[in-house]
Amino acid sequence: MRAHDEELGAAVARAQQGDEAAFAVAYRLVQPGLLGYLRGLVGNDAEDVASDAWLDIARDLGRFKGDGAGFRGWTATIARHRALDHLRRQRVRPRSSALEQDVLELPGPQSTHDQALEAMSTERALELVQGLPRDQAEAVLLRVVVGLDGPAAARVLGKRPGAVRTAAYRGLKRLAGQLGAASVTDEAPRTLGEST
Repeated sequence: MRAHDEELGAAVARAQQGDEAAFAVAYRLVQPGLLGYLRGLVGNDAEDVASDAWLDIARDLGRFKGDGAGFRGWTATIARHRALDHLRRQRVRPRSSALEQDVLELPGPQSTHDQALEAMSTERALELVQGLPRDQAEAVLLRVVVGLDGPAAARVLGKRPGAVRTAAYRGLKRLAGQLGAASVTDEAPRTLGEST
């Protein structure tokens, strides 16, 4: 992600001058990380929240000042605000029925084996991240998924860079421990099955 910061900065500058193709380039460079971050915050509603965030981003683009890395941080801040708004609304709105959820989760005709495997691995990774304390989960998502450096992630979260670095380190360490325990657990039945 950081490798594209120069290209992103140039695209944003052109987009601020009204170049729609440049805005599309900025979107293409930022959206995957932003969507991963939002999945960690709001789960399956990430695409809806991202759409709301991009409306705000497009509306306020002329007020943005900064480079490519700054733009990624700015978009993450907007997306975080939309996610928190969404979570607040979820608390007061009734949930859909299990049947509605089952229908919504049916695969579309374009689903393939590879898409299913990718979705399962992404879903598993996000489940693990969501199991972290909130400060660690957000720090990991901003640092690893969005690709922000410590100071930019700290600005998004309204914390000191050292606190964000520590939270990300602790979260990654905890995830590594969980992955290590999962691989040992996964291997144990095979080992027992082979010896009998």
